[in-house]
Amino acid sequence: MVLSISIGSAALSPGDTWAVLTGSGTSLQQTLILELRLPRTLSAFATGGLLAVAGALMQVLLRNPLADPYILGLSGGAAVGALLAMLAGVAGALVSGSAFAGAMLATLLVFGLAHGTGSWTPSRLLLTGVVVAAGWGAIITLILAMSPARQLPGMLYWLMGDLSHAGNPAPALVMLALVCALVFPLGRSLNVLARGPLQAAALGVSVRPLEWLIYVLASVLTAAAVSMAGSIGFVGLVVPHMLRLVLGNDQRLILPACALGGGSLLVLADSLARVVIAPEQLPVGVITALLGVPTFLYLLHRSR
Repeated sequence: MVLSISIGSAALSPGDTWAVLTGSGTSLQQTLILELRLPRTLSAFATGGLLAVAGALMQVLLRNPLADPYILGLSGGAAVGALLAMLAGVAGALVSGSAFAGAMLATLLVFGLAHGTGSWTPSRLLLTGVVVAAGWGAIITLILAMSPARQLPGMLYWLMGDLSHAGNPAPALVMLALVCALVFPLGRSLNVLARGPLQAAALGVSVRPLEWLIYVLASVLTAAAVSMAGSIGFVGLVVPHMLRLVLGNDQRLILPACALGGGSLLVLADSLARVVIAPEQLPVGVITALLGVPTFLYLLHRSR
């Protein structure tokens, strides 16, 4: 995070950065760090942590190591909400609010369809999410095709992940801390649930309420992350998998580690996005893909 607030189109020395953080420095340096770079860095950390924790929860819920936060169509619903808000000419908090509303609508839609008249299973939930995500993709393509040319760059940047317009990071950081504090006592139950519902039930775990809690938490975390920074891929898939290869499969370690690892990865990716072609900026989703794909393939090769 210190590296992130020090580098950019106008580089600052470690001494200048320390001076600003301790309350001194020039007014220009204070504006650059405290009003521009530090909020963006904290937003990147919060977004990455939210996505990684949501990915770890989804992998426990679906008992699939390749599940990620977007697998149930949440990012598609959020994207439709945000793009419709942009098409209507609104900006700022209204776009983020529309994205959050779209993600929660997608959550209710997937859960309602997967539940049907009986109960849902992980495979039924997964298949429903994939189909609904394809439907959201078609609606997104339709919106982009009908949008005026002057609005397309902003829409495309949002779809690729963009932290340049992230708002106040405090709510997302508080949400991340609260969720980590909430799921830590549930670590033993999550460990048992990851081995299957029958074993969990035999060991005294209330399987259905715990699955509902995981689904709701993962959905809210993903909605908050997407509404803040758009669709940023690979963080929720790669980080939990990487940490499992290092730390094992104890959720009491994995979930807090995902909060730190996901946040650190996205801070690094956003720093690269700001400096690779400075003063122009790349979408942070491009950087996470470029970092995540080879790292994931390398880890899979080593683990084999």
